[in-house]
Amino acid sequence: MTELFAVITITILAVISPGPDFAMVSRNSLMLSRRAGVLTALGIGLGVLIHVSYTLIGVGLLIQQSLWLFNLIKMAGAVYLIYLGVKMLRTQPSTSSVASDARPMSDFAALRTGFLTNALNPKTTVFVVSLFMQVVNPDTSLVVQISYGLFISVAHMLWFSLVALCFSAGAVREKLLAIRHWIDRAFGGLLVCFGLLLALATSHR
Repeated sequence: MTELFAVITITILAVISPGPDFAMVSRNSLMLSRRAGVLTALGIGLGVLIHVSYTLIGVGLLIQQSLWLFNLIKMAGAVYLIYLGVKMLRTQPSTSSVASDARPMSDFAALRTGFLTNALNPKTTVFVVSLFMQVVNPDTSLVVQISYGLFISVAHMLWFSLVALCFSAGAVREKLLAIRHWIDRAFGGLLVCFGLLLALATSHR
């Protein structure tokens, strides 16, 4: 029971902490649509399953012990975040109606964006690996460990779906869309900062 409580508590705290996942979901919800935001949230949950899977099969221990492998994951995540951020920073002011200015994103693209943002996020790597290596008892059955992993994934989906619903609701969104290029640039700058911090942290190791 203590282990279960620890997993639930740590997961909730980790999920709600700000990071690239939050930035991407809020951006897609606000700038594109509620559907795009929710699908991004679902993609994030699927990305979590990647971290859970390699942790359960033992690769997580390798990542924990291998500095170069962890740094490689961090650098890949940094490059992806900087790439997304630069794309957003290049957003131009609207020359047409607000509604038509927002470029549509396919369901698959929204899902893929969420998936890659989380799967390449070293913060999630550290969280999942640390949780299973230090909180979950080695004697805990595989079935229970898998259920922990599914809980972590679903928790991400639910939280970020809620974020998507909040950022895509009401007249506030309509007003903000009028300055969407500045908001896009702000989110882009945030992602670039996340990416640069990861890259700098990697280079100093």
